[in-house]
Amino acid sequence: MLFLQLFYTFFKIGLFGFGGGYAMLSMIQGEVVNRYGWISASEFTDIVAVSQMTPGPIGINSATYVGYSAVVSAGYAPWVGIAGAAVATLAVVMPSFLIMLALSRLLLRYMNHPTVKSIFATLRPAVVGLLASAALLLMNTENFGSPDTSSMQFGISLLLFAASFIAVWKFKVSPILLIILCGAIGGIIYSI
Repeated sequence: MLFLQLFYTFFKIGLFGFGGGYAMLSMIQGEVVNRYGWISASEFTDIVAVSQMTPGPIGINSATYVGYSAVVSAGYAPWVGIAGAAVATLAVVMPSFLIMLALSRLLLRYMNHPTVKSIFATLRPAVVGLLASAALLLMNTENFGSPDTSSMQFGISLLLFAASFIAVWKFKVSPILLIILCGAIGGIIYSI
């Protein structure tokens, strides 16, 4: 039953997750943390962090890790968790694959049609909203700390966030370089 729920959940996320992996994060959290309780909010934050660092799309990486964690947390052996990871990964990828397979010829033929252009223009604000939702999702106490519990961690997190935002926006610094630098800074600060 768990495998069917995993497949259905991630198929639905893959089908309606417009805007890429970051836009899917709020949908994934809503389903796997809030609705089914397969993992906790802090586990989800860890999964997002690991998904960002590993190669590949964050939505697919998150599905893989959540599939594994959900099955292992349900009491199955780790090798069965690998099957859960495969089911979730396949399910999140399948809608996009099937839709693109079916629509690729039509889309190439009618890309400059006014109706197609208006559909894409209508989807852009929704994608921006989903990306903003993902950004707000990651601004939680697990990532930033809290002024009540650790004002130093909260202050450092806000400073790194602001500096990274300005570096990317104003100076066009590579996000990969910023991830490495912020990781090094965090490692130095929190090892003291």
